[in-house]
Amino acid sequence: MSADFDYAELHCLSNHSFLRGASHPDELVLRAAELGYQALALTDECSVAGVVKAWRPIKEKRVCLKLIIGSEFRFDDQGVVLLAPNRQAYAQLCHLITRARRRCGKGDYSITRADFSQGLDDCFCLWLPSGHSDDLKRLHGFRNDFPERCWVLVENLLDEGAFERARRAIALAEAADVPAVCGNAVLMHHPQRKELHDALTAIHYRQPLDQVWLHLKPNAENHLRSFNKLRSLYSPALLAETMRIAERCHFDLSELSYSYPSDLVPGQFTAPEYLRLLVRQGAKRRHPKGISAAFEEQLDKELALIREKGYEHYFLTVYDIVRFARSQGILCQGRGSAANSAVCYCLGITEVDPVAGKLVFERFISTGRNEPPDIDVDFEHERREEVIQYLYRRYGRKRAALAATLISYRPKSAVRDVGRALGIDLAQLERRLANYGWRYRSKNWIDELVQDEGLGLSAQQISVFKRLLAGILGFPRHLSQHVGGFVLTDQRIADYVPIENAAMAERTVIQWDKDDLEAVGLMKVDVLALGMLTAVRKTLDLIRQHQGKTLRLQDIPQDDAEVYAMIQRADTIGVFQIESRAQMSMLPRLKPKAFYDLVVQVAIVRPGPIHGDMVHPYLRRRLGQEKVDYPNDALKDVLERTLGVPIFQEQVISLARVAANFSSDEANTLRSSMASWKKTGHISDLRDKLQANMRANGYTEDFIQRINRQIEGFGEYGFPESHATGFAMIAYVSSWLKHHHPAAFCCALLNSLPMGFYSASQLVQDVRRHGVEVRPVDINASAWDSTLEASNQDWAIRLGLCRVKGLNETVARALIACRPSDGFQHWRQLEGIPGLSRRDLEALAAADAFRTLSENRHQARWESAALNLQAPLLKDAFEQPVTTDYALPAPDAMDNLVEDYHSQGLTLGQHPVQLLRERGQIPDSVCADQLLVLAEAEQARLERLAEQHSLPLPERVRIPVQVLGLVTNRQMPKTATRITFVTLEDDTGNINVIVRLTLAQSSLKVLTTRSLIRVTGVLEKALDNDVIHVLADRLEALEAELEFSVRSRDYH
Repeated sequence: MSADFDYAELHCLSNHSFLRGASHPDELVLRAAELGYQALALTDECSVAGVVKAWRPIKEKRVCLKLIIGSEFRFDDQGVVLLAPNRQAYAQLCHLITRARRRCGKGDYSITRADFSQGLDDCFCLWLPSGHSDDLKRLHGFRNDFPERCWVLVENLLDEGAFERARRAIALAEAADVPAVCGNAVLMHHPQRKELHDALTAIHYRQPLDQVWLHLKPNAENHLRSFNKLRSLYSPALLAETMRIAERCHFDLSELSYSYPSDLVPGQFTAPEYLRLLVRQGAKRRHPKGISAAFEEQLDKELALIREKGYEHYFLTVYDIVRFARSQGILCQGRGSAANSAVCYCLGITEVDPVAGKLVFERFISTGRNEPPDIDVDFEHERREEVIQYLYRRYGRKRAALAATLISYRPKSAVRDVGRALGIDLAQLERRLANYGWRYRSKNWIDELVQDEGLGLSAQQISVFKRLLAGILGFPRHLSQHVGGFVLTDQRIADYVPIENAAMAERTVIQWDKDDLEAVGLMKVDVLALGMLTAVRKTLDLIRQHQGKTLRLQDIPQDDAEVYAMIQRADTIGVFQIESRAQMSMLPRLKPKAFYDLVVQVAIVRPGPIHGDMVHPYLRRRLGQEKVDYPNDALKDVLERTLGVPIFQEQVISLARVAANFSSDEANTLRSSMASWKKTGHISDLRDKLQANMRANGYTEDFIQRINRQIEGFGEYGFPESHATGFAMIAYVSSWLKHHHPAAFCCALLNSLPMGFYSASQLVQDVRRHGVEVRPVDINASAWDSTLEASNQDWAIRLGLCRVKGLNETVARALIACRPSDGFQHWRQLEGIPGLSRRDLEALAAADAFRTLSENRHQARWESAALNLQAPLLKDAFEQPVTTDYALPAPDAMDNLVEDYHSQGLTLGQHPVQLLRERGQIPDSVCADQLLVLAEAEQARLERLAEQHSLPLPERVRIPVQVLGLVTNRQMPKTATRITFVTLEDDTGNINVIVRLTLAQSSLKVLTTRSLIRVTGVLEKALDNDVIHVLADRLEALEAELEFSVRSRDYH
């Protein structure tokens, strides 16, 4: 490290000046400290998006450096850098950026000279000469607007004319009696980033490098320079002036003092009084028969801590959001650690009783945690926008905005943009990208891709391509909006951080992401969308409308044995959380038979429990195959409900307190540090203390190391028990509705798509297998959404017009409104439908929606052609008689099948596999409904042999099979170590196929793009449950036999 010297860099852009800066903010800070700088000003263009990331290593005391916050602005042919020396100046800068950004669409800004003439009374101005003839006049103007706070910025970057420009800048400063200061227009922390900066420039202009040479920097001098280099270019006076400016800058991000919205408290109350009142009222509603002493004690404990921390307004803010949603009939439920709070439960934010569930409040708030609590609330996904707009109305655009998400370069976007910059043939590149299995790439994917012969790259191009790809991965591309993280403030948000327009209409976002907000202590409320809440609410609506029953969630019993039997069979297509392949394979093994079993089920199929070796010990103990023991009674209280195996994050907190004498705050710090283990490679010094204290307390080394492995497992992602409980409630409710009201539930799912793991076709196939009649789209019976119709003392589903691809919704609703009470009886009745077009008629005919007017699709197309769709005044003039009594040949079964999938994405006719099998167009294979029969027969044979010959039984049944079907799902969860789970569907059910990485890579095109495949492999079944799957050895495409493609639900 160089010795410290008196210099402050005052003009520096990071890669948060997107496609301009070529270094991360922390790289610039660390390099400046390494060079011995006293201060660094981060001055991204019309942005402070990178300042928190630059501040973090300073906050963490990893470096000793002053960070100055500023911003660069470009307008006309001028450039200005503003610095924020104090808190007032910082707010003024943020408001200026906000005004400039709000004038334009996403990613742009507009600023004029007049914007610098007012509202910047505390900011410092570094003015950049432009070489224009009236530079002196311009400088005088800035000097007047920034008295005693204006400097001329002198920059010598050793390009052509640099010394003359520097001399002229100094002369201008002297002529205007304004001090001059030096800077370096820094764009990179090290000159080696010049190659990457050139590529970023080409990407910015969307042209190859050889066509943007006029825009490229002539050298690599826009980097953080050494003191020797600076001293050779600038006078001592210019260098000293950087320090005089830096010494006048005192603002630090730690000065941002956030205030929660405070205008929700009625005048006669203080915030603590009002919160206590609402909580007490809620407690009485939750416990109408009386509040237990334990619950009272928990409430008092929580309210005292909330008051100590000053969080009352935060809870009241979230309460107000939930209150609004409920007043509009919008289902919502808090998730995450908030469910550990009795206060949240009483306020109606969560639906989990934490006292009854023995949940740990310290997982949510504790005395030693300085960060604000984090409450996430799920709302119906179709109605979340109503909640978002309520927040904008309630707080105004100046006090409410969404957090940002930083979108960074990932492999595919990096390859595309770098390839374009290098002039690689885009058509060839897109073909390679389309065929490259990104999820199946090896560690050497860059080498494999750039050496692809189809790209035709030279050795030099390959070398450059590889360097640029390695350099740009992880670089920010742009800011986007967070999925639902709202920042709400008591004063103006722009006092803290600038606001800009999002790409989506009626949305505004700040320039910081969730990690930035946490670092500076700003509140974020996550207003999230959950499709299953939409489906549940629609199911309840359908039950009320068609059956006259008003069913509330609290009316649903949690101990229905039939529902648990259905869950144990993994008959869970369409339900919440337990519908994935991984969950469905676990259900027959874990066999949930009570609600808490479902809580464990939701949590156990996660990377943390799986990688922490918690799953198999728990299952063995649950099945009685392994003894359940505890080192002592104190740990038994912590681990008894999960059979001695820690499944939840809260158990780690309790375990550390009981076994290692940790304080609540130490235990919670250990819990929070688990999340960073994957990034840092360790779980902090607290883990060492945990082990040492456990040894001192007499625990065995084997037990200590087992707990250590399990804690590391949580670094992969594990659920808090509160979160799992909340999700288990929704999982159970959806399962209960599926079992007791299958038609209403499926109908609601169809009306809530897209959501979940399954397509409309799969949902329809599943509900029909459960005996529910599904009726086709019909212009005389269908509404826009799917509906229920009476059917033999039960209910049938009538598919809605929304299923018809290409049909205009406004036209469809007009058709429904104009439909006679006895339905359309002849074609001419359709001529008066407002907006009805030939395209709409074709879409309806393709879907066979005219079945009550025509015998088949072909006939409907012919007869609808006779309709006169002219405007009423022109109708008579253009009307010409068309003969429609010509009978066209009816489509055959395959024609109907193809048209069904093309027009609606599903069929109510024969299943494609059944039809192809009857026609002899596909090879013989084992049907889905015969796989378990085969496996059970083989198991019985093995058991007889074992008994007759005293042989040990194998762990599982294995039978060679061939299966085939439509690909409906492809999944590669993080828990599966790059194994792909494929679901095939034939006319008898679903087939679960496991594809290992080597086979996936060798059969990539078949696996990732084909709709109908045959699998040769081994049918496997464990002896102690009915979980079956086919372990694939070979994949073959049968696409030639299929005259259409089936859209699958993949990798979500």
